[in-house]
Amino acid sequence: MKRSAKTAGIGRKRRNRVSACACLLVLSMGFSSMEAAAASPEFAYTEEKWASLQDNRLEFDEIADLIHEYNTTVIKNNLEYQDYKGKTSSEIAKEYYNSAEDMLENIQYPEDDSSNYAGQLSSALNSEQQAKSLVEQGDNNVDDGEIKKLGYNQQEAQLVKQAQGLMITYWNQTYSLASLKDRVAQAEASYQSVLNKKQAGASTQSQVETAAESVTTAKNSLLSAEKTLEKTKEQLCLMLGWTYGAEVEICELPEPDLAAVEAIDVEADLQKALERNYSIQISGRRVANAQSATVRETQQRTYENQKQTASTSVKNAYNNLILAKSGYEQAAESYELEKSSLAAAKIRLAAGTITRNTYSQQKSSCLAAEINVMTQKLSLLQSMVDYEWTVNGLASVS
Repeated sequence: MKRSAKTAGIGRKRRNRVSACACLLVLSMGFSSMEAAAASPEFAYTEEKWASLQDNRLEFDEIADLIHEYNTTVIKNNLEYQDYKGKTSSEIAKEYYNSAEDMLENIQYPEDDSSNYAGQLSSALNSEQQAKSLVEQGDNNVDDGEIKKLGYNQQEAQLVKQAQGLMITYWNQTYSLASLKDRVAQAEASYQSVLNKKQAGASTQSQVETAAESVTTAKNSLLSAEKTLEKTKEQLCLMLGWTYGAEVEICELPEPDLAAVEAIDVEADLQKALERNYSIQISGRRVANAQSATVRETQQRTYENQKQTASTSVKNAYNNLILAKSGYEQAAESYELEKSSLAAAKIRLAAGTITRNTYSQQKSSCLAAEINVMTQKLSLLQSMVDYEWTVNGLASVS
């Protein structure tokens, strides 16, 4: 496999970093007219690390930092968090009460002889209902600044996981192109063979047309796959702060660490998963913040149910990981056998004991096995990502 998938004429221009004020402008406009602003100050990373993050190469292990520094949702969340930072649940509840009070003070009730009495009365009653709703939100509020932070951290982690999955999908789609290109080549060879037979009177015009249709179908499938690949790349790059249409080198994925999978201690990871899970941490704080017994009991049930569901999620993720590892190992063994068969077929072709068509079929079979082992590798990497995030805060709780 090649080291990386490179767009022709890749540029080495770094992303521009802009001021905090410009960052707000970026958030309101999107990133179509300028490049993303880094969220952290210069001293957050070494000069070498900044250079790596700001070039036009995407390494798998850079994704978390790129999401943190350049993703629009994360930057927006960091700005919004300043309104909640350090606040208690009582202080946030008071904001609801203050908003309700302001709304009630500004209600204007119509005079009986008003020309638009019904409309004005409806507006006033609607404002009353909104104020009542705000008071209820204040009474039931169990959120504080820390919960807001946990929620934002959870969303950032989900975005990192999503981007990692997109990069794996990108390579999966890239590998699939090789199979589709081989299918086009086989269809063209079959068409030429049928055409030659037609000229020799050994096939019909209908057979020629069918073979030609197969070529068209294969080419259309390849074209569709290439467009899908470009869309995947664009989505990934936009998530990580590049502007639309930026020329980005998507570097090769790391090899799966089979020894690390073998060394997993599921029971220990289960405890880590419960301690680190964002939703469970949020529910725990909501139990502590609840002002009424009814709200506290509801939050406590949620908290206990989430822990049970998360435990099942960890076990399922581990089982999926083991299955993926087995699939990868079996695919690797099959590929080795196909390579041996291809080597033997090459010798027989040179000796004239098999036809070139038979050799071509064996070559395609070997290619299919190679693509399968690469696909299974990606499936294993995805399972590893899923398991790691299950342990590190994102185990499903519903």
